[in-house]
Amino acid sequence: MKKSIVFSIMLIILLVTSCKGDNRGLTARADIIIYGGTSAAVTAAVQAAGMKHSVVVVSPDRHLGGMSSSGLGFTDTGNKEVIGGLARRFYQLIYRHYADSSAWVWEKRSEYGNRGQGNPAIDGEKRTMWIFEPHVAEAAFEEMISHPLIKVYREEWLDREKGVRKNGNRITSITTLSGKTFSGKVFIDATYEGDLMAAAGVSYTVGREADTVYGETWNGVQKGVFHHGHYFKTDISPYVIPGDPSSGLLPRISPDDPGENGSGDNKIQAYCFRLCLTKHPDNKVPITAPEGYDSTQYELLVRVAESNWKEFFSKYDAIPNRKTDVNNHGPFSFDNIGMNLDYPEASYERRKEIIGEHIRYQKGLLYFTATCKRLPEWVRERMKEWGFAKDEFVDNGYWPYNIYVREARRMIGEYVTTEHDILSKREVPESVAMGSYTMDSHNVQRYVTPEGFVQNEGDIGVKVPKPYKISLGSILPKREECTNLIVPVCVSSSHIAFGSIRMEPVFMILGQSAATLASMAVEERKTIYEIPYNELREQLIKDGQVLEYR
Repeated sequence: MKKSIVFSIMLIILLVTSCKGDNRGLTARADIIIYGGTSAAVTAAVQAAGMKHSVVVVSPDRHLGGMSSSGLGFTDTGNKEVIGGLARRFYQLIYRHYADSSAWVWEKRSEYGNRGQGNPAIDGEKRTMWIFEPHVAEAAFEEMISHPLIKVYREEWLDREKGVRKNGNRITSITTLSGKTFSGKVFIDATYEGDLMAAAGVSYTVGREADTVYGETWNGVQKGVFHHGHYFKTDISPYVIPGDPSSGLLPRISPDDPGENGSGDNKIQAYCFRLCLTKHPDNKVPITAPEGYDSTQYELLVRVAESNWKEFFSKYDAIPNRKTDVNNHGPFSFDNIGMNLDYPEASYERRKEIIGEHIRYQKGLLYFTATCKRLPEWVRERMKEWGFAKDEFVDNGYWPYNIYVREARRMIGEYVTTEHDILSKREVPESVAMGSYTMDSHNVQRYVTPEGFVQNEGDIGVKVPKPYKISLGSILPKREECTNLIVPVCVSSSHIAFGSIRMEPVFMILGQSAATLASMAVEERKTIYEIPYNELREQLIKDGQVLEYR
């Protein structure tokens, strides 16, 4: 009898321990596993659920929506006519929100108007709104993803070392650092970094290809090419003591020559945070000096100001409720040029350091602009009017959740989109999306010219003649590498082509197309390569996607 009791107790302990282990090493199964918390991850999940498939979203982020809910409220759209499907639905949800008078807390709807001539905020006829506050975007994404077939796991980071399990060229499961395992039939990497893609052994590249690789003109190093105003227009010394090389370089200036024009490198365009600031006194949090603040980091801004530069506030773009989406502008601004070069392949710990450096730099720049007496008084006084918005990013110190990863890894897949596709110089096969934005790259490096002055390099802006197609092959890995992974964000493209593709509406469109293909593959028990394009095209059009433009 005693042995029986002891055995029972041991069995209970074993079961309790086992349950705890199961919780810690939770395995979730679904038809489609999406890794990422971006806008593309949301549209992919919604599309798959709409096609009646179970979906698990494994998000490193607590807040969904990527940059669209992290400060980038002044949407870069290009031609809005080619934005359809779930992407358009998102902007219609934004319209619905602002149609309610209660949404206008800090200003009247009539006071905001329809900002922007070339980029109007509101299209009443089509019931879309393209400019919005971060928290409104996040609420729209949460509404979209609220579906019984979608399960979201937040703050789950892929184990990049040993977290991808494959059987041949098929992924069978992924495991996160917390020990949770997710198995599925088709996987979608919807991250800005391409971490799942890389961990799965899929080919990719980082940086700028030489022009000779794909016969391009606008790839690689672009010294002396000034398409925007983000360069030094006057001769400014890069040295601590102006004109004295022996005094050393000022901070954030590279001693290295960029290389020959058109040559390739492993460098990427600069990152920044898209800040949400406000002037409303009742919604304003004061800007203070960040921990580790060092005013000497901003000496170049003083020298730019001394050159009679007056564009300090040129990219404080108005969004509703007396707020602004702040972007980089000018030769020395919010882009932390050259300080992100190792980010794409860096460890999580190193990425955290890079992000911390960017936060320190950008917060410090705000404080410096408001307090440095060597800057013009009008600049300081105007900067003091601004503060962080009290009702944005409230659980993150009023600071955006995501840094703007404009470019990281790019897959080398079945089809590589290049400037020839973007500029409509060749026919694009098997369209699954359209883009239309300028081929746009921010600066890559800051260097010293042969004449001994500071200059920026890498800023490109080449307009596209008309909306262009994006090929199915650009979201598919080489089939011998993986037959059940789709990549709608870190797409297979050259650096300069990605400069046009990398817009949030396009990512949403590609996320939907990726999930459509994944769902059809599950339904028909085929690989993603075995689905006839005509069938895929028919489904995409049925669901509102725009695949061609005349």
